[in-house]
Amino acid sequence: MENEEKKVESKEEVEEVENVTNEADERDKRSIFIGNVDYSTSTEELRNLFKECGAIERVTIPTDKFSGQPKGYAYLEFVDVSSVSKAESVNDKNFKGRKLKVLPKRNNIPKIKPRSSRPFMRRSYSYSRPRYSRYRPY
Repeated sequence: MENEEKKVESKEEVEEVENVTNEADERDKRSIFIGNVDYSTSTEELRNLFKECGAIERVTIPTDKFSGQPKGYAYLEFVDVSSVSKAESVNDKNFKGRKLKVLPKRNNIPKIKPRSSRPFMRRSYSYSRPRYSRYRPY
């Protein structure tokens, strides 16, 4: 009985995760990446620049977590997908003395790093270093 309940819970959890990923994929299709943004640019200025492309749902300007300074790029999410192609017309437009780079937002899919053919081998050092801790040259 408990196993059946656990299976049902796990199925619900899997469906919930799938729904979240589907929502994220849908959001990514409606979003653009804006590169080379001036550090003094506000979200309102970006809204005003892209408002002719379509209704905007969200503007995000990532900041450095230590200094709080903007990183020089932004993400903009539209209400509908057709606005993304309209927004690409703003690509290479001068804004605050900088040429903006506007691209559709890409999905980051983590890549699996290939395993080393010899995972047990250590990194070589340019100086001669003892391999064992009990090494005493004198």
